[in-house]
Amino acid sequence: MQLEQFNYDNKIVRNFGIATIIWGIVGMSIGLLVATQLVWPAMNFGIQFSTFGRIRPVHTNAIIFAFVGNAIFMGVYYSLQRVLRARMFSDALSKIHFWGWQLVIVASAITLPLGLTTSHEYAEMEWPIDLGITIIWVVFGINMFGTIIKRRERHMYVAVWFYIATFVTVAVLHIVNSVQLPVSGWKSYYVYSGVQDALVQWWYGHNAVAFFLTTPFLGMMYYFLPKMANRPVYSYKLSILHFWSLIFIYIWAGPHHLLYTALPGWVQSLGVAFSIMLIAPSWGGMINGLLTLRGAWDKVRTEPILKFMVVALTCYGMATFEGPMLSLKQVNAIAHFTDWIVAHVHVGALGWNGFMTFAILYWLIPRIYKTELYSKKLASVHFWIGTLGILFYAIPMYWAAVVQGLMWKEFTPEGVLKYPNFLATTLEIIPMHMMRAVGGALYLSGAILMTFNLVKTMRQGKLLADEPAQAPALLPVTTNEQSKHRRLERKPVMFMVLALIAILIGGIVEMIPTFTISSNIPTIASVKPYTALELQGRDLYIREGCVNCHTQSIRPFRSETARYGEYSKAGEYVYDHPFLWGSKRTGPDLHRIGGKYPNKWHFDHLLDPTITSPGSIMPTYPWLIDQELDNSLLTAKLEAMKKLGVPYTDQQIDQAQSALDKQAQEIAADLKKNQVNVLPNREIIAMIAYLQRLGTDIKAEPKVAEKVDELN
Repeated sequence: MQLEQFNYDNKIVRNFGIATIIWGIVGMSIGLLVATQLVWPAMNFGIQFSTFGRIRPVHTNAIIFAFVGNAIFMGVYYSLQRVLRARMFSDALSKIHFWGWQLVIVASAITLPLGLTTSHEYAEMEWPIDLGITIIWVVFGINMFGTIIKRRERHMYVAVWFYIATFVTVAVLHIVNSVQLPVSGWKSYYVYSGVQDALVQWWYGHNAVAFFLTTPFLGMMYYFLPKMANRPVYSYKLSILHFWSLIFIYIWAGPHHLLYTALPGWVQSLGVAFSIMLIAPSWGGMINGLLTLRGAWDKVRTEPILKFMVVALTCYGMATFEGPMLSLKQVNAIAHFTDWIVAHVHVGALGWNGFMTFAILYWLIPRIYKTELYSKKLASVHFWIGTLGILFYAIPMYWAAVVQGLMWKEFTPEGVLKYPNFLATTLEIIPMHMMRAVGGALYLSGAILMTFNLVKTMRQGKLLADEPAQAPALLPVTTNEQSKHRRLERKPVMFMVLALIAILIGGIVEMIPTFTISSNIPTIASVKPYTALELQGRDLYIREGCVNCHTQSIRPFRSETARYGEYSKAGEYVYDHPFLWGSKRTGPDLHRIGGKYPNKWHFDHLLDPTITSPGSIMPTYPWLIDQELDNSLLTAKLEAMKKLGVPYTDQQIDQAQSALDKQAQEIAADLKKNQVNVLPNREIIAMIAYLQRLGTDIKAEPKVAEKVDELN
């Protein structure tokens, strides 16, 4: 049989590998800065561009899209060529993909600290960057499918199944979640509002974890782990069951992020049911990976690379057990909005994504540089430092979560809240946040040690940019396969279509009724659109990233209605583009904050939170007092909102500036009565207007008469 000669492209693998290392250090460093600000808020150095609210999304996006994203492309480009026995379809597309992805990352790193954000978690980038992501993702898809089509191996290996599912699902998630109406070059509003926007966002947010942080890594696990252990995958049949059940079930589970909210109950129940079912395929993948090491556990003792893989799979198993458990309503009632969510996310990110990335780098770099790893001992040290980092990070966060959940819900024997001031909980868990920062510092130190080790490895070897390979041409099918799935593995287009159908079903079933049946979101006659000044204040609230710390969703629990007031209704959010329910309470819920405190209280609180809340870890916002409110887009914003269904009249839009000025002057005059002189055209006036509006459309009496909370 005649063999065809060709070369694997190792240069693109090297490029993505170097980008992974660099962005990993950057993303983890920003994460450490974020962690320290929850203990010492002055760590933003008084700069508005480095406050927690603005740089927290920089950290999450740097880790997800820069560190993990580049690691995915590194692993995919290396393994895809070898399991298909073909060079990548186009060297030019590979280069466009690499440099385009880095450009997207840099653009995000610049715009997010500037406050140019949509506020959607894990999708904060504004519409021009979203468009760039779409283009680069299409380039990646063309390159991948072009390689699959010109392959010399008829059957697609299991890793390729996961790569195909990743491509099609991320494309669908990104497009649906990024439907925005641009107002200007760097400002847009989501087409969806309120409950519908929340459903779309957490359908996206949950499945971004599933199909960006999970499925491509499972594909890489199926390729790299057998190579590292020199053992075949434990079970081909289990891999089939694992793949199809995982991609079908995962897509339904997003609503478990919105339990006890204004989301329709039937959607919440679907999310819970499918989340519980998700344990089976998730653990099927973990078991298939761990059992692949049968007969090779002696190597785990001596090979740091296998140590990383074992801990990665273990963390994957822990995170995918914990996720379904958190979706149980009894558990969610205590754990949601607490630091448990932070711990859960980081067990997956640090353990599963981080440790597998480290293992692949340690295995791959010496091979493409045709040398040995510079120091196994340093790699082993990295493993133990990294493992300690995970433990020092996660355990204090679980501890903090239990403290938060119990303190928030505790009542005295007389039936009043034992800790009515939210700040009491915040002060109680500061030592845990200190420990979390120590864990992050340890993990970062390990990554820096790995960087030194790999740089020395590269220097002692030489990159084999074009690695010679040979394989027979793809021959016509001469035998009938016994297995239907084996026959499907010969048809990549059919495989992609079936994967697409599998992932579309859940989203369609959950979204279409929520969007089309009005009884899912009953309207409330007293709910009115925001005034021009309130809308401007809301955009400032989004710019400053307040949603990263404060929720606007009061759940129907006695402890929450006693603390905050009447629980939140679906009809209250119909004009919210985007929704701002939040996912973590570092500070108290704000949905009923309107009218609770005088304007001067809000002014003092934004100027220096410790004036009103001694011990607060919220940063100061003096620039809101100094900066003039930019009204240049005011008319365009109102017109955009009108197109989205907000009932502004033409007269209201024409008179928006004068109405804004009038309301601003009223707030400034009220502040002046309380010995605060501030110009009515300053940003803080708009922010106060928005805060004073929150929750005032529903005139419900609080469950207790006394003041039960202070902003943190």
